[in-house]
Order: sequence, then C-alpha cells, then structure tokens
Amino acid sequence: MKSDAVYRVLETELIDARRRRGGVPEVLDIGGGSGVWAVPLAVSGCSVTVVDPSPDALATLRRRAGEAGVSERVAAIQGDTDALLGAVPEGGADLVLGHGLLEYVDDVDESLRALAATVSPGAAVSVLAANRYAAVLARALTGRVAEALRLFNDPNGRLDHPVSETVRRRFDTDSLRNVLDSVGLEVELMQGQSVISDLVPGSLLEGSHSNGDALRELEMAAAAQPPLRDIATRLHALARVPDGHAAQ
Repeated sequence: MKSDAVYRVLETELIDARRRRGGVPEVLDIGGGSGVWAVPLAVSGCSVTVVDPSPDALATLRRRAGEAGVSERVAAIQGDTDALLGAVPEGGADLVLGHGLLEYVDDVDESLRALAATVSPGAAVSVLAANRYAAVLARALTGRVAEALRLFNDPNGRLDHPVSETVRRRFDTDSLRNVLDSVGLEVELMQGQSVISDLVPGSLLEGSHSNGDALRELEMAAAAQPPLRDIATRLHALARVPDGHAAQ
C-alpha cells in the first residue's frame, strides 16, 4: 500500500485483523466506489466490499480491480448506507472505511451508526473527512480572501454556492471527534493527511529526489502533531465501539 500516515494506520489494523480472524481480513468500504482505497487493500491481501450509489464509480472500481488482478477480492454493491445490512460479512467487518463520506451524507449521525453496526468485535471504523481550516487556507493563499472569510465563518465550513461547493460540510478536529463520540464511537487516533504536501508547489519538488523524500518524511512526522495536523487537507480518525456496547 501507499506510504502515507493513513495507510500506515490501516496496515497496523489489518495485521491485528489477521490475528483475530486467522485468515483474510474483511474490509467494508462505504462510498469508495472508484477503488482508490479498495484496490490497494485488495492487492495487500484483503477481501473488500465496496458500497457506493454511483454506477459509474463502481464501473471504475471493477476496471481498476481487473487491471490490478484482484477482481476476485473486490465486491461492488450499488447503494448507500441503507444497503449495509446486506453487505456485512459474517461476523462483521474487520475494518470499515468511511473515507470522503461524511461531507456528503444527509445525516452524519445516522451514517456513523450504520458504519459502527457493521464492525466485528475489536475492529475499527476509519473516517477521512475534509478539513474546514485547510479549505480556508487554500482559498486565502490563492487570493480568494473573501471566500476564505465566508467559509471560516460558516458553521458547516462551506460556501453556500451550488456551483463552487459540492460538499455539505467540512470538519475540524473537535467537530469530527464530537460526531464520533455522539454515536458511541471511541476515538483512538486523530491525524492529518496531506499536512504539508498540498501547500508546497509541485515546481519546487521537480527534479529533486531529496526534497521529495524529505517531504514524505515530514508528512509522516507532522500527521499526528498539532497544530500542523489541524491544518491538514483531510482529517483521519480511527475509532471503535467500546467492548460490550453498541453504537447509540
């Protein structure tokens, strides 16, 4: 899998899952239709079920899985979180992904409860969501300061403009932790993805292997380190249902 802070955490989870299950880890990827996460996980030896409402995205997933030679390890189901009941492996999933999901759903709490209900004992829910403060910085650094201010002041961290905004909401570390807590999920890890790299112009890295290597090392070091973590393009949380409890 890729060498970034999110994949590093997922790899650790899957090592634990192999110990628990004693076989192939079962991964449930909600809203991951194009296979950005599912295909690398399948290549690493997991069985991955992807649930996504878009037939076009699922077609891309099937093509990518075929090109990677892992079609037999990837299942595609068209639907949203309402379709999860029929997608859950026997005994529950060893890892559930909700990456790029919470920004778009109608009801964040309901979607998180659905994700939490699919995990096997000891398994984790991995959530990756857009960071409102990164969006503010990105606009300010490109001269769109008025937009940055409006986005900063909006309670959902978005611009009320149907053309320029497709997301319903963005999160910061506190709001993401709060929504996970509110449905009974215990957050074990909060880190950032693309803390530095999205702020560095690509032209500064061209032709310099040392700069690229240093940037990757810096990204890994900064991922869980506030305040750098708190301006990452995306926020990553790993959470579990407490032993003996169900999602609220």
